[in-house]
Amino acid sequence: MTTANPTIAPYGSWRSPITADAIVAESITISSVAIDGDAILWTEARPAEGGRNVIVRCTPRGDVSDVNPPPFNARTRVHEYGGGAWLAEGGTVWFSNFDDQRIYRQQAGDTPLAITPPAPLRYADAVLDRARNRLICVREDHADPDNIVNAIAAVPADGIGRQTTLAAGWDFVSAPRLSPDGATLAWLSWNHPNMPWDGTHLWTAPVLADGTLGAAVLAAGGDNVSVYQPEWSPDGILHYVSDASGWWNLYRNDAGAPQPLYPDAAEYGRPQWVFASHTYGFAGDGRIVCAVNRRGAWSLNLLDPDAGVLTPLDVPAGEMGRGDLAVTGITAVALAGDARRPLSLLRVNLNTGYWDTLRMSSTTNVNAGYISPAETVEFPSNEGRPAYALYYAPRNPAYRAPAGELPPLLALSHGGPTGAASGALDLSIQFWTSRGFAVVDVNYGGSVGYGRAYRQLLKGNWGVVDVDDCANAALYLVHQGLADGRRLAIRGGSAGGYTTLAALTFRNIFAAGASYYGISDLEALASDTHKFESRYLDRLVAPYPEGADTYRRRSPINHTNRLSCPIILLQGLEDRIVPPNQAELMYDAVRGKGIPCAYLPFAGEQHGFRRAGNIKRALEAEAYFYSRVFGFALADAVAPVEIENL
Repeated sequence: MTTANPTIAPYGSWRSPITADAIVAESITISSVAIDGDAILWTEARPAEGGRNVIVRCTPRGDVSDVNPPPFNARTRVHEYGGGAWLAEGGTVWFSNFDDQRIYRQQAGDTPLAITPPAPLRYADAVLDRARNRLICVREDHADPDNIVNAIAAVPADGIGRQTTLAAGWDFVSAPRLSPDGATLAWLSWNHPNMPWDGTHLWTAPVLADGTLGAAVLAAGGDNVSVYQPEWSPDGILHYVSDASGWWNLYRNDAGAPQPLYPDAAEYGRPQWVFASHTYGFAGDGRIVCAVNRRGAWSLNLLDPDAGVLTPLDVPAGEMGRGDLAVTGITAVALAGDARRPLSLLRVNLNTGYWDTLRMSSTTNVNAGYISPAETVEFPSNEGRPAYALYYAPRNPAYRAPAGELPPLLALSHGGPTGAASGALDLSIQFWTSRGFAVVDVNYGGSVGYGRAYRQLLKGNWGVVDVDDCANAALYLVHQGLADGRRLAIRGGSAGGYTTLAALTFRNIFAAGASYYGISDLEALASDTHKFESRYLDRLVAPYPEGADTYRRRSPINHTNRLSCPIILLQGLEDRIVPPNQAELMYDAVRGKGIPCAYLPFAGEQHGFRRAGNIKRALEAEAYFYSRVFGFALADAVAPVEIENL
């Protein structure tokens, strides 16, 4: 699409068909892919239904139906981040319901039936032990909030009988996987202060006649080796991903000895923020379908483990979501996207290579002329080391800027911080570029996709390396003549919100910022957060309380005297991961200094906004904020935001 006589208007003021209404009305989040017999299932988180998580089933004929009826919400709160909330076997689905965290059993056409008691227990990552008619899963016991207990447990699949603890004694467990003959169970464990990407242990144990486990044997991993996704091949050989080489590569335990299947300077796994994340699966002919990340770009491949041959599949898979992949026979189903395609559920015929789309995360129809594709950027950061980012140029065929004007730049600091920028088409980024913003999504040191050494750059350096890299990414684009150095903004959510606040406080690069449920007080977070992340900062900052001085030095809330630019804070009031008082304290401090600032609390929202109206309000409020700070007029009328001191 081209326009013969584009309108001349300042960057930021361009009218775009990519509106906040279009983004929330026609967008969902897809996750948790599974294959049950000849049916394909997945989860849809629907903003239009208040963020309800719905299990969807698709038959071979293409008939699509919801599995769990309203108000049931298939979402577990184990580790707070959840994942692995349901299991489908033989047409029956077992799922954790968000409101009460009980497991419900559902058969086609029936009302869901609770099979666990109304107790302070949470469940995730289940497999079916058919021989004993039970689910083997991760169970998190919250009976004592000061001593939350995680264990591998057996739960009667029909709700009749008592639960049994199978394996316990570690701070965390995940990925219970039963061998095809039902004789051996494998699982992962780790202890504080490790996160699962720091170091995990892979165990196996025989399943005894009474259903309990025999003596556990360490199969792989350690305190400084991260093992991910143990799986049994159809012929009963244990496979897993390990970063023992410095890269997450595929291994199998052949005759009890670890055997690398394809040594590679690439990542075949990803950080275990959620349960039941899969990046590989077994085809019917012995080959392995695997998702591979090379320097931030994913691809879908077929690996012949015996020949040691890796063959790329020709599918749009530059981004692989949260590692959602299911394989059976000649069919692979993967959540994938690329620079011009949003994350979508793709079905691939492994014999022919033919693929089709089952579901797209966004069905908003936008002319390609408005889409700014991601461009990979490598730039120098502190101490001469490289850092990485995805750059998006402003693009709108109906407009061009006045001669000599450079665009404002929005730097994105992703969450985690052990995470990565997504290369899939994201309309919430295109919202900005189609209005005349340049965007840079920074894969700062500590991001995944570049090996263990790059991932560990944040060790003891959170609030330093990530901030430097975001600042240097912005300066690099300014020096390249691609951004206006006087109109640089930074925004991020959660851990990315902390990077945003730290960049605004400790650097004089950015002229404005937006923090979504971001951390302002590291010391408060260290003493007031959920179990899964309660020792995360030991690695990222320093052990606490021994390193309390470091926490105070790096907490933006303690240094608001150094903050001199406008800021907007957006916060869910039911956030258990980053409590609302973090944003409230920051807002009070900044407002008291006379700096322009705004605070938008959202009732009913947790960590990450899930309700359509709130997502729309947050996006438009941020745009309004930048228009006032940078001095351009918005093309569309939006509800104003109360900005103190402006």
